[in-house]
Amino acid sequence: MIGYLSGKVMDIGQGTLLIENNGIGYEVSVSTSAFERLTRERQGGIYIYLQVREDGISLYGFDTQAEKNMFLKLISVSGVGPKMGIGILSGMSLKDLAMTIATSDVKTLSKIKGCGKKTAERIIVELRENVSSLDLGELPSAAPSAGVDGDAVIALMSLGFSRQESERGIVTARSQGASTIEEIIAVALKSLAR
Repeated sequence: MIGYLSGKVMDIGQGTLLIENNGIGYEVSVSTSAFERLTRERQGGIYIYLQVREDGISLYGFDTQAEKNMFLKLISVSGVGPKMGIGILSGMSLKDLAMTIATSDVKTLSKIKGCGKKTAERIIVELRENVSSLDLGELPSAAPSAGVDGDAVIALMSLGFSRQESERGIVTARSQGASTIEEIIAVALKSLAR
């Protein structure tokens, strides 16, 4: 199985790249982030997902292992195939996608081309538990603030507060000396309930 491919970009298509490695050209459907990086640098490596079907073999490429992991989570959802998975990853940044799923934001997810409301709901229902604060923490700048503050934002947003309200509540909590996630959430909830 092919898990990683590096080489020189020989040709650029719409959402695809032809990457030459040891005299063989591999046509790969890539995410937007991988596409932008490799078309700029004209060579490099990408993480690969290999799909084998009766009518052919397809390669899908990703900029990072975290992006590939999110793709694997997406295609595990009933009704989401590799083309839709790559489309979703190309429709928003990885950190925004993780935050959208973690906060059950159906509206934002369903704005992506090809992902209707029912599919967005199914993705959120099936992946919300799999896209935890740990997944968000693996991503650079995944949360508005790193660590405890980021987890607190996610917790407050899951309770129905907007991102702006959640961040404001955390600033208030920090200014009152709260340091653990429990203290931050408790103080933020008191300040937001006023």
